[in-house]
Amino acid sequence: MWAGDSHVQSDRPEKQSGQPEKPAEQVGSADERIVVDEEWKARVEKEKQETRQQRESSSSPGEGDPPLPPPTLTGLASSFSMQALAALGLLPDPLTGKVEVRLNRARHLIDTINLLYEKTSGNITPEEKQALEQMLHELRLAYVQIQAAQQRSS
Repeated sequence: MWAGDSHVQSDRPEKQSGQPEKPAEQVGSADERIVVDEEWKARVEKEKQETRQQRESSSSPGEGDPPLPPPTLTGLASSFSMQALAALGLLPDPLTGKVEVRLNRARHLIDTINLLYEKTSGNITPEEKQALEQMLHELRLAYVQIQAAQQRSS
């Protein structure tokens, strides 16, 4: 039985508190007995609170979501790199699933990675420097190849 349903009163169980429920108000003549349950609001509110508590306890961090690695410069640059690869048409767009060449977006993302490289120069490890240089080299090479292919096909 769902909370809030009107029903004919029968041998109703006692509340969990051990006290019997108040009898519901009866409306109508003796032939048509309709029972109006006055405590349904309290039961519905209690169910809402229990549901909210269950949701809050089940959505605590760590349950279902794997732990994330700490943020790094190469991680940020890799994120831009993946977006650039999608803009170059080498990967499907994560939102649409389609492969589209968008050279202006790819150029912007490559320039953004280059900006990170230039602005962090002198403050990064040799490994980070090498990773950024390699990333930029590969993206620039792919950009030039795709741009040339588009010009040949036009």
